[in-house]
Amino acid sequence: MPDGLPPGRVVTPIPNHGGGPPDREVLWVSDEKVPGLGEPWRRLYEQRAETGLYPLLLEGLRSDERRPWHDGELEHKPVEAVDALDPFEVLRKLRQSDESVPPLDALAEPGRAKVDPDEHVCAVAEAMAARRSWFLGLVPASRGADALAVAGWQGTTNLTGNVAQIAAVVRSWEDRFGARVVAVGFDTLKLAVAAPPTTPEHARAVAVEHFAFCPDNIWQGYPDFDLYVSEAVSDREHWFFWWD
Repeated sequence: MPDGLPPGRVVTPIPNHGGGPPDREVLWVSDEKVPGLGEPWRRLYEQRAETGLYPLLLEGLRSDERRPWHDGELEHKPVEAVDALDPFEVLRKLRQSDESVPPLDALAEPGRAKVDPDEHVCAVAEAMAARRSWFLGLVPASRGADALAVAGWQGTTNLTGNVAQIAAVVRSWEDRFGARVVAVGFDTLKLAVAAPPTTPEHARAVAVEHFAFCPDNIWQGYPDFDLYVSEAVSDREHWFFWWD
């Protein structure tokens, strides 16, 4: 493990929870929330190629912060399971019925990076860590999308119980929009986005993907699709998702 970490523990999935072998180590997590994690997170992110560990800002269930990270309420999926999935087909299968949202005919075109993706995610992490304390997580994965699968995050269970599907879509956003995973909660996900859509048409196409990925963002967060497009997607350098 890297030097200078706060007290923490290695986590294995709960036996028979679906996370694979009970001795599979999927995550290291700090024992307590840590103030001022911005600089340490940046250092760990910059060292990820050397350590093989991707850092995450983590939070647990509001009523029980030990869930899911410390309790091992996780369902590990190997990177190979993500490799086998096509992100468009995943989104097409996840798409819920709603005539007010345009159809998903194809993936949106890539964005044009406004900033360096890796510098941007560090700046977002530093800003988030300056506002409050987080648990620190380290996952043996080379990229944030894969960290979701390897750790076995189950925050999207009400939409899909297969985190490999979520990881496949996030991988595509990493490639097309310079997205980087920065923070994960019990049922929330925060991405830093270096190449967001900047035109209304492009933003609508991206928002259609968001709806398939996380319909609760629109159904429970915004009164209509167009408002979501303008306020949550167009030229937004971070994307936030939550599943009820």
